[in-house]
Amino acid sequence: MGTEVIKMPRKPRFTIDDGCYHVLSRGHNKRKIFHEDSDFFKYLKILKAAKIAYSFKIYHFSLIPNHVHLILNTKKGEDLTMAMRFINQHYAQYYRSKYGGSGYVWQDRFKSFLIQSGIYMLRCGIYIELNSVMAGLVNNPEDYRWSSSGIYISGKKSDLVDFDPEYEAISGNKDERRRVYLKYLRDGLKEKRSLKRYFREGAYGDAAFIKKLKKSGLRQSTWRKGRPKND
Repeated sequence: MGTEVIKMPRKPRFTIDDGCYHVLSRGHNKRKIFHEDSDFFKYLKILKAAKIAYSFKIYHFSLIPNHVHLILNTKKGEDLTMAMRFINQHYAQYYRSKYGGSGYVWQDRFKSFLIQSGIYMLRCGIYIELNSVMAGLVNNPEDYRWSSSGIYISGKKSDLVDFDPEYEAISGNKDERRRVYLKYLRDGLKEKRSLKRYFREGAYGDAAFIKKLKKSGLRQSTWRKGRPKND
């Protein structure tokens, strides 16, 4: 007599209109999804196409050989899932075509959590831009080609990345913004361990932000809240 396998329904993803999200996609079994420069370029091309198709903003990104971090802002809550499905499916097709195989490219569903705008989002952006250093790929985040750190440090506008509003609020002077942002990255290197605790599926913001989301239906077993330290 065979054993019947009952699959539990997936927990619905909590999204809101005009929400900012930290999104994490990992390679299946933590395997590499980027092997050479052309793979990184292809992913960014797909990301740009998705941005146009679903009208979202990209505030920060970091592509690590076996995972991807994005900070996105979507006009409609449901756009997040559709956009990430577009990105991950198109990249998986490219990957299988290039490297062969028919198995999974990505590890299950992407993870996401809501971020309060302002300093909270900026700190999340700095965190993901430090991933290249934490992974031992470079000594300084500005030396890593496959993240948004270079765009912010250079101060040059990009058709892929939308400047984080908190970055633009640093100063009306471009050179001052660049200098301060680089300092934020340097300070973030010292705090990288303490920052890790905030990155869980759920939400990141002050007590009022978390309370509002919980009233709207977000349910999580672990909450990370509290005002970030001043840089």
